[in-house]
Amino acid sequence: MSNNKAANMEKFCGLIFILAAVAIDLSACNHLPMHRLDYPEDALTLNEHFFNDVRALIKRRLKETAALQELHMDNENVIGIGGSSGSNSNELPTNLEHISVGGVGSGGSDVGIDIITPPPTVPTPVLVENWPTESHSFGQVTAVSIDPHGNPVIFHRADRYWDANTFNDSNIFYLIEYGPIKEKTIYILDPKTGAIKSGWGEDMFYMPHGMTIDVHGNYWITDVAMHQAFKFKPFETQPLLTVGKRFKPGSSINHLCKPTSIAVATTGEFFIADGYCNSRILKFNAAGRILRTIPQPPEFLSLQVPHGITLLEHLDLLCIADRENMRVVCPKAGLKSSQGEGQPAATIQEPDLGRVFDVAAYGNIVYAVNGPTSMLPVRGFTIDPRSETIIGHWGEFKNPHSIAVCVNGSALYITEIGTNHQTNKVWKYVLV
Repeated sequence: MSNNKAANMEKFCGLIFILAAVAIDLSACNHLPMHRLDYPEDALTLNEHFFNDVRALIKRRLKETAALQELHMDNENVIGIGGSSGSNSNELPTNLEHISVGGVGSGGSDVGIDIITPPPTVPTPVLVENWPTESHSFGQVTAVSIDPHGNPVIFHRADRYWDANTFNDSNIFYLIEYGPIKEKTIYILDPKTGAIKSGWGEDMFYMPHGMTIDVHGNYWITDVAMHQAFKFKPFETQPLLTVGKRFKPGSSINHLCKPTSIAVATTGEFFIADGYCNSRILKFNAAGRILRTIPQPPEFLSLQVPHGITLLEHLDLLCIADRENMRVVCPKAGLKSSQGEGQPAATIQEPDLGRVFDVAAYGNIVYAVNGPTSMLPVRGFTIDPRSETIIGHWGEFKNPHSIAVCVNGSALYITEIGTNHQTNKVWKYVLV
């Protein structure tokens, strides 16, 4: 063996030793950065540069691993050795992400470090026990949302119930002469204790249903009795915007019929689920001008009681709890452009999903709750619209009606409707 070959073999063995240390110490790290780290440059050979890079990366990743452990993050990486000397990286699981960090050895040959990382961890909702810390006497809690200060806000029906005698066959509300609900229908809760901080909405609503609070703190509300959707500033009695005709159900673009839910984009555009009668979604600009009806030809999307909606703006998707079709469908929202509108929607429909009552977006995923459906469990679901799959199950409920997630992912809230204050509940979950 020549002196050069012997020297190269010795250096490669040294590289194997250092990379073995990487594999032992860095089982919970993320990708190695693709940039060089700072260290003294005096009289360093190319080999020394490379080994200093590896040592610096080991030191950095050890610090990051310690920080991740403190945050209870358990991401496991598998590190292999690739390059011209041969590798078995092709035999690794296909659902893992593969990247390579190159280094330069003597003689100019490339030596790579293959980093294999699993997909990002999806947060799982975990119940906060004994929240709220005090009991409340709410009516049917039909909606929950979160204001810009992180407070959960609920919308309830007080002493009013929706039953077989509430509407006639033409969807006209039977109890107009009783007037609006006298009590406050909106309560702002403390996120730590669940105590009521303040409330409003008395003498305003007849049959509360949906409520969404936008990034500016405006309240978007639907009332199925009035067949209208509203935009309010908090604690004000006159709406900034009204869609639909008061107590007049209809199917024209100027009418609504028992609207269920509203989703609001940061652009100001908003979507109304015109839910129980018309089974459609109406898209408006910020001024309230109609832009689009979903579905519309040539869009093949048959909805049956779209009960809850949520936006994944960065994916330009509107996800719909298509309740009676027992699925979640996510057509293009058309916020960035009209391209893709009318194309087939992403569809999540699996045997255990049941009647989906509401959906809430967080990052690239959607959290959903179903309601009583034959013999299926009533629980929460974690959904990936991109792969059109359910990727997690959690929780146990009786009759959930709405769900909301904090923008920062600190908490998730679910409300249930029942027959008395003990079954009209608000649940808090943390995302772990």
